Amino acid sequence: MRLLFATSIVPDGALASGYEIANAAIIDALRRAGMRVTVIGFIWPGKTPSDPQNTIVLDAVDVRTESASPLRKLAWLGKAVLAGLTFSSVKLRVVHDAEVRAAIERAGPFDGYVLNSVQFAGAFEKVLADRPFVFVAHNVEHRSAEENAAAAGSALQRWMFRREARLLKVMEERLCGAARFVFTLAEEDRAALGIASNGRSAVLPLVTRAQAPARKVPRHIDCDAALIGTWTWQPNRIGLDWFLTKVVPHLRPDFRIRIAGNMPSGVTSAHPGVAFVGRVPDAQAFVRGAAVIPLISTAGSGVQLKTIETFELGLPSVATSRSLRGIGYRPDNCVVTDDPIAFAAALQAATDVRDVDGGAFHRRQLQALDTAIGLALEKLGNVRREVAA
Repeated sequence: MRLLFATSIVPDGALASGYEIANAAIIDALRRAGMRVTVIGFIWPGKTPSDPQNTIVLDAVDVRTESASPLRKLAWLGKAVLAGLTFSSVKLRVVHDAEVRAAIERAGPFDGYVLNSVQFAGAFEKVLADRPFVFVAHNVEHRSAEENAAAAGSALQRWMFRREARLLKVMEERLCGAARFVFTLAEEDRAALGIASNGRSAVLPLVTRAQAPARKVPRHIDCDAALIGTWTWQPNRIGLDWFLTKVVPHLRPDFRIRIAGNMPSGVTSAHPGVAFVGRVPDAQAFVRGAAVIPLISTAGSGVQLKTIETFELGLPSVATSRSLRGIGYRPDNCVVTDDPIAFAAALQAATDVRDVDGGAFHRRQLQALDTAIGLALEKLGNVRREVAA
């Protein structure tokens, strides 16, 4: 069976975000199942696809809101309002439907599509309506937009996020209704999207790498706690704000915290042990240099790839309950609490906690991922046989 994997940003090998890590895991699982997968979408400016022979690049785009000029943001907003599209989908409307359709026809034929999240699917929904498809809901996007609206700092931002939430809810209902099968990344997301039936959907467990990481001991510890993430993404920003304002004040002054990743303006901390270190050359080496990993999600849906990576590496962690969504197994060296004072106390106590072997967790996730992929492929295969008959 030949599938077209339609996504906003095609893989370039960098795996710089949780979204890109998840995409790589899903594509690898489809290919392990014997599928011929071609990826279609856009690419970051200056990048090249990691698998050019099986990738259709429509154009180079930079869809990051935080780095766009005010004029660019205003243009996106105006275009979104005029077209009745979400802000996230309209950023991809730099090519016309006819160009996308022609690119698909040149690369085809395809037996079905995998629509990866709502951004690309929402931008080119009419083009992608001619084949049976599986929909991958990375998040319950309308719920995330509602949470973003509640946390927004201005009336304009609240209006924008509320508008996104309304449009996303309708789009998600439409995509889930038309899909042959739907994947979510967390069990609770199935109910939130109205597709909790086992015949309609399944949770897609993820891994951050094809092979379990080799256990490396001993580790050189150069800080007490380390966090890394795309903090400009609003659900991550909400968790970081909670951590800095609610947890960090309860840590002793000599507790050393390193925070890596692109940081939005206005994020600060008066705690003497907090350091914002920006981009780091090796994310795994960075987190392995910490005694404990805080897993601080308090908003959003889907799964936290940083939680999965922490468990794969066997590192001690303190997690909010929201950080464990979509994960059925918690290692012994992970403490769970949503109380900020208890979270701070657990972080300080966890600096003496030992690593565990994350290989068992990785194997469990990988086996469950392959099983879930098989469910969707069976649905698409049934459709293909019905059409042939």
